[in-house]
Amino acid sequence: MRQITLSELRSLAENAKDALNQAAVNQGRCIKTYYHWSAGHYGQFFDDYHLLIDKDGELYTTTEDLSEIKAATYMRNSGSVAVSLCAAYNSVLGSSVDLGPEPPTEAQLNKMAQVGAVLCNALEVPPDIQHVLTHAEAADNFDGLTTHDPYGPNADCERWDLYVLREGEEGYSGGNNLRGNIVWYQYHPTADMQ
Repeated sequence: MRQITLSELRSLAENAKDALNQAAVNQGRCIKTYYHWSAGHYGQFFDDYHLLIDKDGELYTTTEDLSEIKAATYMRNSGSVAVSLCAAYNSVLGSSVDLGPEPPTEAQLNKMAQVGAVLCNALEVPPDIQHVLTHAEAADNFDGLTTHDPYGPNADCERWDLYVLREGEEGYSGGNNLRGNIVWYQYHPTADMQ
């Protein structure tokens, strides 16, 4: 695992684009990018994801090949890139949302949107729900892909990553907010995204 810049991410994504596309086509679908939280501590890294974003917004990769299959999103790992925030330890979705003592930070959320913009641009996919999903959305098949029974907030709630980005937000707003922020960064790239 190593820390990378957004410029390095762009190169990794461009290098993996053809292999990701072929793997997705073999599954009868398009390239997907999935966004998670680890449900672990800040600074706790897991190899299940291609990219990890720590509390301060620092970006790390677990691989030099973004087409490598990672065990991040049940029945959806081929032809996809998995991005995770190192956050949400002890989070609970019950009658209300409790993001736990280590919720996503603003630095993480901003970096996640920047990562999404870089990936969408490099992989030439639009930031829509067919290509960019939170794990909560993917778990409940919001993109219409039915490779599995639902296991998100609309079902047994096994996975609800980024159901919201912040406490107090409306359920399932996380994906729309993320996609909107990705679009913003596509039109307002930071210097290191160029």
